[in-house]
Amino acid sequence: MSQNSEPVFDLIIAGGGLTGATLALAAQEAGLDVCVLEARVPDPQVDAAFDGRATALAFTSFRMLRALGLGEALEPHASPMRRILVTDGRRPGAARGAAMSSFLRFEADEIDAQADGEPLGYLVENRILRAALNRALIERGIKVVAPVKVADVTVHDAHASVIAEDGRQLRARVIAGAEGRASKVRDCAGIRTIGWTYGQAGVVATVGLSRPHDDIAHEYFLPDGPFAILPLTGQRASLVWTESARRAQSLMATGEDGFMAHLNRRFGEFLGPVSLQGPRFSYPLSLSYAEHRTGARTALVGDAAQAVHPVAGQGLNIGLRDVASLVEVLAEAKRLGEDIGSAAVLERYARWRRFDSVVLAASFDGFVRLFSNDNPLLRVARGVGMSAVNRVPALRRAFMMQAGGALGDLPRLLRGERV
Repeated sequence: MSQNSEPVFDLIIAGGGLTGATLALAAQEAGLDVCVLEARVPDPQVDAAFDGRATALAFTSFRMLRALGLGEALEPHASPMRRILVTDGRRPGAARGAAMSSFLRFEADEIDAQADGEPLGYLVENRILRAALNRALIERGIKVVAPVKVADVTVHDAHASVIAEDGRQLRARVIAGAEGRASKVRDCAGIRTIGWTYGQAGVVATVGLSRPHDDIAHEYFLPDGPFAILPLTGQRASLVWTESARRAQSLMATGEDGFMAHLNRRFGEFLGPVSLQGPRFSYPLSLSYAEHRTGARTALVGDAAQAVHPVAGQGLNIGLRDVASLVEVLAEAKRLGEDIGSAAVLERYARWRRFDSVVLAASFDGFVRLFSNDNPLLRVARGVGMSAVNRVPALRRAFMMQAGGALGDLPRLLRGERV
């Protein structure tokens, strides 16, 4: 088939991971003709060894997934977070009986009216999310070309062409880069990134608990990085243990008995003995921010646009805000008869997301630098700041609403509405 006889999609999405698959479902729901290019064939049954991470979904993100028809598949596996305890201290042991230097306490009850009774968020294992999204892609008949990788993107007057590594060509009015930090679509558009590594890695594991977690998430800050205990269903927890890259490498290399000995010392006694469930994983931590969110007939979403430190668990939530905003802009432009790939239309998306994404990326970076050290002056400043937030309910509520993605000009999907 010649290039000119190939169908022109409204949107080709490079990358069918969590962000890209959600974009495909949302775009189809909004009336756009969609095609997904993915390096792996979508599998509705994702093995536990594929990805050991869990995602803290903001309550607005979960509303969006419900609006896309994924609630029934996800709710049995979603553990609500009704309280978040953040502790800043110098000693290991996430919540030992001894008092720590300072703490923050966030309670869902404080924003019950604004959040319509939702918890602060939900913890869902990435493999569960991916399996639910893959099933939806298959069941809803969305065209997925896999396994395939993008080799090049060329831009024409009325469309852009994606050339795959196997020589296939596909055309669309808009190409969305959703392949993550190493986005080929972003590179083809000539969009540069700024960023840096933190010299840290996150060691991730799932543990069984001997006592109930009571829907409480804990984040404990130590000089080498945060140690997070995140509630999962079935009296389990997801651990994100941030250490220096060298220390993380040692933790991954040690045997299970040695790892568990280190883990129980770090974990403390407040949830009793823990047992390792499944393999350990390690992920290097860095910041990457695209200088531009759009290019010629190109839009970036998720980690292709901004990849942040997981200190606040907001990575996928930011990507879902990108998705909700882009879909709403493109769907509205199509209804009005506009060229959805025009610079004017894509700039609406870029403008909508620019301030929020810059502020969040800078805030998380500053947060990491403020807390991942043992400077005595900064320890004092941290204690003063955390105590102030604890004493000002309005400020605490604002933090919770911001983390929940509920402030600002929200796209309809994040309000739980269809586009």
